[in-house]
Amino acid sequence: MVCGNMEVEVPRSTWDKLYDPQPEKVAIAVKSLKNCIIGSKKQKEQIVEQGLLARLVNLLVEPDINPRVKTNVVQIFGSISKGSELTAKSLSDAGVVKILLNGLVNTEPQLTEACLLSLVSIFDSKETSIEVIYSDPAIISHLLSLMPHSTNSSVAVCRLLTKGCESLDHQNILLNSGTPKSICEVLSSPVPVAQLCALQCLAAMVYKNENAAHVYLSTSAQGKSLMGHIVFYTGREHQEEIQLEASRILTYMYRCGVFEEDGLIVFQVLPCLVRLCKKEERVVNRILAAETLAYLIEIDVELQQIAAISNHLICTTASFLRWEPDHRQKASGMSRVQMNKLTQQLEKEADQAKQLRKAAFHVFASLSANDEEIRKRLIETEPVVQSVVGALQDSDEDVVMSAIRCLHSLSRSVQLLRTTFQDHTVWEPLMKILSSPASKVESVLVASSTLCNLLLDFSPSKEKILDSGAVELLCELTRKYDPSLRLNGVWGLMNLSFNSEQRIKSQIMTTLGTDQVFRLLSDTEIQVVMKTLGLLRNLLSNEKHHIDTITSLYGKQLMQAVVFILESENSHEVKEQALCMLANIANGDTSKKLIVDNEDVLKKLKSYMLHNNTNLQTAAVVCIQNLIWREEEGSCDRQAKLKDIGVFNILNQLKTAEDSVLKEKVKMALDQASM
Repeated sequence: MVCGNMEVEVPRSTWDKLYDPQPEKVAIAVKSLKNCIIGSKKQKEQIVEQGLLARLVNLLVEPDINPRVKTNVVQIFGSISKGSELTAKSLSDAGVVKILLNGLVNTEPQLTEACLLSLVSIFDSKETSIEVIYSDPAIISHLLSLMPHSTNSSVAVCRLLTKGCESLDHQNILLNSGTPKSICEVLSSPVPVAQLCALQCLAAMVYKNENAAHVYLSTSAQGKSLMGHIVFYTGREHQEEIQLEASRILTYMYRCGVFEEDGLIVFQVLPCLVRLCKKEERVVNRILAAETLAYLIEIDVELQQIAAISNHLICTTASFLRWEPDHRQKASGMSRVQMNKLTQQLEKEADQAKQLRKAAFHVFASLSANDEEIRKRLIETEPVVQSVVGALQDSDEDVVMSAIRCLHSLSRSVQLLRTTFQDHTVWEPLMKILSSPASKVESVLVASSTLCNLLLDFSPSKEKILDSGAVELLCELTRKYDPSLRLNGVWGLMNLSFNSEQRIKSQIMTTLGTDQVFRLLSDTEIQVVMKTLGLLRNLLSNEKHHIDTITSLYGKQLMQAVVFILESENSHEVKEQALCMLANIANGDTSKKLIVDNEDVLKKLKSYMLHNNTNLQTAAVVCIQNLIWREEEGSCDRQAKLKDIGVFNILNQLKTAEDSVLKEKVKMALDQASM
C-alpha cells in the first residue's frame, strides 16, 4: 500500500539532464522537476541547495529555448516561492523578479500569464521588496496593458498591484498611471474572481487617499461609471467576499469625505458589514468586515448609535472573543507530513483567534467612543471587560494596542471608572508602555490618552497611578517632539492637579520646571497652550493657602507667564484662560500683592475691562472682584489704589453692559466697594 503523503524524491539524473545539450531532454527534465516539487517544501529547498537556480535562470533568459520550457521554468519559480522564506529570498537574490518582469514583454500568452502568477507568489514573501515594480514607470503601464488579454492576466495584475499598494506614493503612482479606468473595465467581467481582485485593488488605492476617492467619482469605462460598478457589487446576489470589498471601498471613500450620506452608507454598507460579522460567515470575512465597520463608524456618532442596534452587533462581536475552531484533529497515528500540516493549521487558527480579538476590540472602541448608553451595554456584555483587561497583558503588541484603544473609549465612562476599573489594575500596562524607551509613538499616544481619563478626579485609580511615578512620566511627555504626546502630557498633569493636595501641586511644578512651562506656553499647537494654562489654573485653585504656597515659590515666573500670553498674538480664548489664571492668583491672600504691585498687569486689566470681547471683559472684572473683596485683609488699601488708577470708573461704565453675565459680575464687584 502506498502512502499518499510520501514526498517524491527528485532523481539525480533529472538534475543532470538540465544541463544536457539536447533540448528535448532538457524540456523533459524541466517538466519532471516542476511536477516533483509541487507540494514538497524539501524538494524546493533542494533546488536552492544544489545550485539549480542559476541553470533555471539561464534557461529562462536564453533566447533559443522553447517558450513551453520557459513557461515551465517560470512555474517552477512560482512553486519555489511558496516553499519557505529562505527559498523565496533565494529567488530575489538570483535576480528572478527583474527577469520575470522582463519576461512579460513577449508574444506568448501562456508565458506572460505564468510570469504574472509567479510574480504574485514571489511578492507574497516578506523577503521581496515591492519597490522594484516602481523602478521604471514603464512597468506599471505595461502591467495595465496586459489586463485586457485574458481573465487570468487581469486577475494576476490586480493582485500584483494590490500587493504593490503599500504607501501614499504607491497609490498616487497607480492613480496617475490610469489604474482606476483599467480596473473599471475589469469590473465588467462576468468572472467572480476577476471582480473580487479588481475591487481589492480599488480598496487598496483609496484607503485614506482623498485624491483617489475623487478620481473614482469621475471614472468610467465602456459606458459604465466606476461608482456604479462598486455600488452594484454591494448587492446580496454577489459572493460575500465581493460584497465586502465593495463595502470597504465605499467606507474608505466616505471617510475621505467625498460624498454625503444619502442612505448608501446607512442602508447598504453598514448593514452589509454587520451581517458579514455573523458566526455563519468565513472567519477571514468576519475579521475584515469588523475592521472595516470599526473604521466606518469611528468618528460618526450617528453611525455608532445605528450600528449598536443593528442585527445584534454587540453580541455578535462579543462572540469573536470566544471563538474556537469547528473541529480538532487527533495527532496520534499521523505521519510527519500530516503533523506538519496540523501544526500549520493550528498556527493559522491561533492567528485567526488573535485577529478576531483585535477586530472585536476595534469595533467596541468605535462603538463606545461617544455614547454612555452604548458603553453601559458593552460593560454588561460578557466577556467584553474581562477580555479587554486580560488582553492588556498579552504578549502580542498589536493585541495590547487594540485593547488599549478599546479601554480608551470605555474609560470615558464615569460608571466604569468608579466601578469596574477599580477592581483591575488597568493602569499598570499603560505605565509600562509610557516608561519603555522602545515603545512606538502610536502606543505611547493611545496609552497616555487613556491614562489622562484614569487621572480624572473621581477615578479611584488616581492615587495608585500617582504613586507609580505618573508625574515624572507625564512631565517627560511634555518634552516630546510629537505635539500629540506633549498635549497628552499636559492634559494628564491638568487632570492630576485638579482638586489635588498641595504636595501633588508642588511636585508637578518642581518636576515640570518653569522653563518648560514657558516652552509649553510658546508651543505652536494651540491646544498645548490651552491645556498648559488649564494646568496652571488648577495649580492656583482650591484652598487659598494652596495659591499662596505656589505663588510664594513661583510668583514672579507665573506673572511673567500671564503677561507673555496677554501680550501675544494668541486667540481670545487663550487670553481668557490667562485672565482666569490671574483671577485665581487674585483669590489668594498674600498672592494678591503680586498683581497690585505690578503696574503693567494693572494696566492690562484695565485694558481688557474695555475690550470688545465680552468674555475677556468678564474675566478681567472677576480678577478685580477677587482683589477688592471687602471681607479680606487689606481690602481697603487695594480698593483705594484701584480707584486711583480709574478701575472703579470703568466698572461704573460697565453697569449698562448688554451681556447679562458681565453685568452681574460688575454689580458684584461694585457691591464690594467700601462704604
